[in-house]
Amino acid sequence: MKRILLRSGKSPFDVLGVEEALHRDVIATNSGNLIFSDATHKILETPGTEVVSNGMRTEVASAGRINEEFDAFVVPLANAFRPSFEPGLQRLTRLISKLKIPVVVVGVGAQSGLTYDQARLKAMEPSVRAFCAAVLDRSASIGVRGEFTEKYLNDMGFRDVEVIGCPSMFMHGDRLPVEKRAAALTADSRVAVNGSHAAVRGGGLKKIIDRAHERYPNLMYIGQNLTDAKQLHWRDVNSPAGRMTEMPTHPDHPMYREGKARVYVDPVTWIDDLRGFDYSFGSRIHGNIAALLAGTPATVLAFDSRTLELCRYFEIPHRLLSEVPADLDPAELYEQSDFGPLTGNHKQRFDRFTSFLDKNGLENTFTHGDGGAAFEKKLRSLSFPAGVRPWNDADLASLTSRFGWLQQRITELDSHNTQLKRDLVKARSGAKAAAKAALPAPSIYRRARRAVGRPLRQALKSK
Repeated sequence: MKRILLRSGKSPFDVLGVEEALHRDVIATNSGNLIFSDATHKILETPGTEVVSNGMRTEVASAGRINEEFDAFVVPLANAFRPSFEPGLQRLTRLISKLKIPVVVVGVGAQSGLTYDQARLKAMEPSVRAFCAAVLDRSASIGVRGEFTEKYLNDMGFRDVEVIGCPSMFMHGDRLPVEKRAAALTADSRVAVNGSHAAVRGGGLKKIIDRAHERYPNLMYIGQNLTDAKQLHWRDVNSPAGRMTEMPTHPDHPMYREGKARVYVDPVTWIDDLRGFDYSFGSRIHGNIAALLAGTPATVLAFDSRTLELCRYFEIPHRLLSEVPADLDPAELYEQSDFGPLTGNHKQRFDRFTSFLDKNGLENTFTHGDGGAAFEKKLRSLSFPAGVRPWNDADLASLTSRFGWLQQRITELDSHNTQLKRDLVKARSGAKAAAKAALPAPSIYRRARRAVGRPLRQALKSK
């Protein structure tokens, strides 16, 4: 049995309560991460392959154990080439440099503006070079999200670079049935909207959401950030992002008070819920990919290079957020969207993706397995929590769930604190004993002086 270690926040089969999922941050600050990691897990799980999640831990000291226990390390990444992720990229490089097994990177991207300007990435170029060099020493090629990232790495001299998009789009293999189920959107249509904090506050998306909220009574905002989820579940606004009242996940926002906001900690429930919608739009790439995987039409309002290059590669209907009017009606986007190129060319892109896997020695379930049937059967046998909702009620069930978890945490922390105190006492007593043992033995002269010195001085004084 081949064993693959997968960089992911959690296994698709790990069922966690909302409180625990948020406490452990299994979404790695953004639930979109689970969309592509779950897809990668499904794709790589074959009858002869076991896939194990590393929980997003980058522990350089664990390199030896990884070399012994696994046959490959697969690293799905999103916009990893960005200044704010540079420390994480450097830690990952240190780990990879100590590995003796193949390391395969799927879907990494560079983040810049819509003009694809590389200037903001110049300072972190040494870190990117070191990372790519370490990976290419252990694989045949690097899989990138799109045209911008390909050029970025080519300009640094790396040629073993392949555009494969994001593995999330291949969750169903070479099938991607997306079609409009209604001739047009009406006031009764169920519409999902999504957006990053930056797009809402600085990109003009706030006005678009506000207008859509007025026009569509069944509008639902789907957030992705950990802060969004904490706002919904705990009413926690204790962070700069959490204090953004423009976000529909903030307790002061009307969509929050109306219960029209969600965040998902499991892709399966996220995708299942989006099957009931007529349309999805917004600046979140994986928020809209989740809709497409559900067969629901979606349009991306591209806000930066990480969304734009994926839209261009997969031919996802999109508009530049900077070019749409503030009174934009999603009905207009719906009418103009054409999903023919997206679905018609999907198999070609899937074949390119599986060719990349083959080149790097990785089997996939669609070619070498059951097409993911066992994966889906196991997934459907589990009961995952529903999407996180705004905490507008004070019923006994909601209070019991939250306070029960808090009481459990208090008990665990109290026990942990008691053990730490015991360990501290032992450490202090051990340090004292060690210090005492380390003192040099006094010389014979000094021992003699101590023994007779005082009586001798007293005798001299008495004379």
